[in-house]
Amino acid sequence: MTKLATFADAKGTRVGAVLPDGSMLDLSAVAPGGALAGRTQDMLALIDGGAAALAAVEALAANPPAAAILAAGGWTLLAPIPRPRRNVFCVGRNYMDHVAEGDRTRGITNSELPKFPQFFTKAPDTVIAPEDWIPAHKGVTEWLDYEVELAAIIGTEGTDIPREAALDHVFGWTIGNDVTGRDLQRRYGQWFKGKSLDRSCPLGPWIVPAGELDALNTGIRCFVNGEKRQESTTSKMIFDVREIIHQLSIGFTLRPGDVIITGTPEGVGYAMVPPKTLQPGDVIECEIDGIGRLRNVVRAA
Repeated sequence: MTKLATFADAKGTRVGAVLPDGSMLDLSAVAPGGALAGRTQDMLALIDGGAAALAAVEALAANPPAAAILAAGGWTLLAPIPRPRRNVFCVGRNYMDHVAEGDRTRGITNSELPKFPQFFTKAPDTVIAPEDWIPAHKGVTEWLDYEVELAAIIGTEGTDIPREAALDHVFGWTIGNDVTGRDLQRRYGQWFKGKSLDRSCPLGPWIVPAGELDALNTGIRCFVNGEKRQESTTSKMIFDVREIIHQLSIGFTLRPGDVIITGTPEGVGYAMVPPKTLQPGDVIECEIDGIGRLRNVVRAA
């Protein structure tokens, strides 16, 4: 599995590939030139390089030059795209059991499926890294919650993308945690405010190239303090990734580097009986089979 990462050490921030033994292939230390010329300092530049740049990374990761390998522990993972060029695009209410649990909190017992994807966004600077901290936002929200989600990274520009061609526009996949202030979400009606609190979009730990994951049927789960809260499979999405990309691109151009998080399954904290929303000290681990695990901690700051 190829793991495309953004990392930092004393020499600065750049792009690499995490190797099977946990070391990092520093792409900036590879002889410059070819498809990777000028594309090793920034993940968005690598994505802009398209299939040729990705193929060059995969070839290097399969036979990494010893001089370009950094030992584990000498660098820190950042979000694979530390600051997206545009808002993070999101889909709400995209697993039937999650729709039902949300409806139960409002006294609705006969849930209806959405007829179209319900889109909203999170501001670009909500994105934080693996192992980074999430503010508890006490005094702002009393219902801070987690949502594990599969994230699609767009690699090829497109407008009015047909459903059957949608996956051709994906560069790769990562994990998102759509941290949410539930009371703000309901107070303001439109979801942006409750979804765009500072540091409310952990993303990572790396990007897996599109062809290395069956995004239509892979396991997804979330743990809080070691307790499994969410477990499902992406095959249970109401609108799969192909339909999401198709619908979002209608009359709207998707661009390389766009991040789309695709909805969360049942098991969110506010819908539990009794509710179990996030508190300072809580450790959230979001896991997707074929990608890895995204870990963050809630802090009282």
